[in-house]
Amino acid sequence: MRTLKTIALVAATAGLLVACGKSSEKSTGSSGPNKYGKGVKVELYAMAQCPFGVQAEQGMIPAVKKLAGHVDFHIDYIATPKGNGQFKSLHGPKEVQGDIAQLCARKLDANKYLDFIMCQNVNSRQVSTNWQSCAAKAGLDKAALQKCKDGPEGKKLLEESAARAAKRHARGSPTIFIAGKRYSGGRSMQDFMRGICNAIKGSKPAACSNIPAPAIVNITMLNDKRCKDRACRRAKGMLNSMKRLFPGAVIKQLDYSTKEGKDLYVKAHLKVLPAILFDKTVEKGGSGYNRIRRYLLPAGEYKSLRVGARFDPNAEICDNGKDDTGNGKVDCQDPTCVKQIVCRKEIPKRLDLFVMSHCPYGTRALNASKEVVDNFKGNIDFHIHYIGNKKPDGTLTSMHGLTEVQEDKRELCAIKYYPKNFKYMDYILCRNKNIRSKDWKSCADPKKGFDAAKIEKCFKGDEGKKLLADSIEESRSLGFGASPTWLANNKFKFSGVSAEAVRRNFCQHNKGTKGCDKKLSTGAPRGGRRVKRGSCGH
Repeated sequence: MRTLKTIALVAATAGLLVACGKSSEKSTGSSGPNKYGKGVKVELYAMAQCPFGVQAEQGMIPAVKKLAGHVDFHIDYIATPKGNGQFKSLHGPKEVQGDIAQLCARKLDANKYLDFIMCQNVNSRQVSTNWQSCAAKAGLDKAALQKCKDGPEGKKLLEESAARAAKRHARGSPTIFIAGKRYSGGRSMQDFMRGICNAIKGSKPAACSNIPAPAIVNITMLNDKRCKDRACRRAKGMLNSMKRLFPGAVIKQLDYSTKEGKDLYVKAHLKVLPAILFDKTVEKGGSGYNRIRRYLLPAGEYKSLRVGARFDPNAEICDNGKDDTGNGKVDCQDPTCVKQIVCRKEIPKRLDLFVMSHCPYGTRALNASKEVVDNFKGNIDFHIHYIGNKKPDGTLTSMHGLTEVQEDKRELCAIKYYPKNFKYMDYILCRNKNIRSKDWKSCADPKKGFDAAKIEKCFKGDEGKKLLADSIEESRSLGFGASPTWLANNKFKFSGVSAEAVRRNFCQHNKGTKGCDKKLSTGAPRGGRRVKRGSCGH
C-alpha cells in the first residue's frame, strides 16, 4: 500500500481501516484439530508478493503461533476474478500463483500452512516457484499441493478468498482486523501479540503476560488554531495514527499562540505548520519507527514528520479581518495576499489549468482542454500553469523528475511562441500520446507549424527556466499541489479530467456563455472504465 501525497502516504503507514465480514472457510486434510481456529478472530487480507503484506505476515504469524488455541486466524487474498479461472492482482500473474499455492497449503493442512507461508516469504518474489521446497520444509504433500494449485480447486479457493476480501472492502495489503475491529498499530510480533491479547476476554494465556511494555516515544504536535489549511485540519487525525504506531506514545499538543509554542517553533527551526515532532526516543519505537523513518526530516534537535505543512504563522492571514503582521495592512490589502484565491479578482470567462506534464491525470486534463477551448471558441480565456518546486539554490524540481521539468519548460515555450488560436495545444496533444518519449522534436515539426530550434533555445536557456519558475510560483501562491487543478474566473477552484466536468464547472460561473448548452465528452476510457477524477500530488 503506497502513495506519496504527503498526508495520504503517512496515513498509509497506519494501515487501511475497513468494515467487518465473515469467512466460511473450512480446512481438510489436517494432521489434527486446527490450532489456529478457535479464540479471538484475527483477519489478514494481503497479496502474496506485496512487501507490506509480507512484513505483516512476518510479525503476525509468530504471534499467532505463540497464542495457538486462543486465535481464530484467517488469511485471505486481494485479487480480482476476471472469469474463466483468470485473476488480476497488483503484482501480476506470479502473485496470483502464489496466492493460490498458499490457499491450497491451508486447505491441505491448517496447522502447517503458516510454516509454508513463512518459508515462501523468505523470497516473496519467487512465490510462483518456491512452493516445492517450501512444501517439503513445512511437511506438506507436494503432489497434493500441485494438484490443487494447478487445477480447478485452487482457482475456486482464490475466487472464494477474493470474495471475502471484497466483502470486507479490503483493497490495501495488508488490511487487518482483530476481534472485528480494524487494526492499524505496529507490525512486529510483540505489537500483534499486544493487540490480540487486549482483545481476549476473561482469562488470558501465559504468553500475554510476557509481552514487554512498549517503548516510550515522545511526540509533540504544534499547530495554529488560526490555520484553515487541509494539513492543519487533518493534524489531529495524523496524531491518532502516530498513537497507533507507537503504543507507548507520550503526546503533547501545543498551539503557536502560546509562548511555549512560539519557543518550540524557533527551537525546531520550523517555517510552516502544522508540525509533528519526535525527540530521540522515536528511534526506540521498533516497527513504528521503521515505517515512518523515511518521512522524518531534521528539525533542530527533533525530527519532523512530513505532513504537507504550508501555513506560515508569521504571515498575514488574508480573511480574518486583522493586521497579523503589524504593517498596517489588513487581509487583501497586504501584498502577500494578492495572489491568494480569497483576494483574487473575478475575471469572467477565464479558465486556468494547473498540471504536471507527466502526470497521467494531468495529460488527460490537457487532452480534455482541447475539446473545451474548441467548444467555447473565442468565448474563453484559457491558460496553462505547471506545478513543481523551487529549491533555495534556484533548482526547479517536479514530482516525476528531471524529464518532467524539461517537458514543462518545452510546453511553456510552445505556449509563449504559439498562442494564436491555441496552436500550442497541437504540440501538447502530440506529446501526450507518448509523454515519456525523448523524441519531442517530432511534435515540433515545421510541417506542423512549429520551429523546434526556437523551442529548444527557449527551454534550454534562462527563458524557459523563468517561465517555469513563474508558473511554479503561481501554483505555489494558490496552494495548488494536485495535478490537475482548475480555476474558473480566476477565483473558483475545481477538479476533473473530463471535458464535460470542465464545461459544467466553467459554466456554473459563466451562465449564458455560448457553448454552455452543449454537453461534452464525459471521460477518457481506460480499460473500460471512465475516469472522472484523480490527481498526482496533494
